[in-house]
Amino acid sequence: MYLILDKKKMTSNAARIDVLAPLVAKKALPGQFVMLRTGEHSERMPFTIHDTDLVKGSVSIVYQVVGAGTQELDQLDVGDSLLDFVGPLGRAVEIEGLKKVCVVGGGVGCAIAYPVAKALHDMGCELHSVIGFRNQELVFLNEEFGAVSKVLRVMTDDGSFGEKGLVTDALQSLIEAGHRYDRVITIGPLVMMKFVSLLTKRYDIPTEVSMNPIHGGRHRHVRRLPADRCRADQVCLR
Repeated sequence: MYLILDKKKMTSNAARIDVLAPLVAKKALPGQFVMLRTGEHSERMPFTIHDTDLVKGSVSIVYQVVGAGTQELDQLDVGDSLLDFVGPLGRAVEIEGLKKVCVVGGGVGCAIAYPVAKALHDMGCELHSVIGFRNQELVFLNEEFGAVSKVLRVMTDDGSFGEKGLVTDALQSLIEAGHRYDRVITIGPLVMMKFVSLLTKRYDIPTEVSMNPIHGGRHRHVRRLPADRCRADQVCLR
């Protein structure tokens, strides 16, 4: 059993929980995930690791209430326990040697993008971040991104916070301002990652997206390589 040490509401339909799992915390790297079950008859759900605390031995995940499984998870509180908490799983995001990167996060995907952004900052990379939300009520982690980013653009669909527009608007303006990135890393809704990838393809910028479908528990980071290393329509699954 894995004890829930803390629970914090992030937005109206998203929350963060800290789970006591010292062995997972000790080995976890940015981009890896865990598989958890709330009870014996519950579904297994994958969640990317948001943060770790080696002193407390805790692992943090952020979830959005979208179905029966996450509703069941949301009913648990501090002092309750998860039945299973398996990890870390998957390969970490490869960031070694990157000098200048733009991280693009959308919605609850920002919780997954943040540990990648922080790791890039900690290794001395020049980090630009673009994060997007539907409206002000759903904005979170903007201060944390600001603390690790040389440039931060916060976008909302309705303009109620930050700038009005899409993350692709901000990313395109950064590229056209002369910023040349070693890589763009984007994590969020599939349609957002699609259009980020289409944009960076025009500028021949290597791009990595995070694919985390619930069914089957698969978790993949997908990289589109530059034209001189693959066919134009080829992606690299790792």
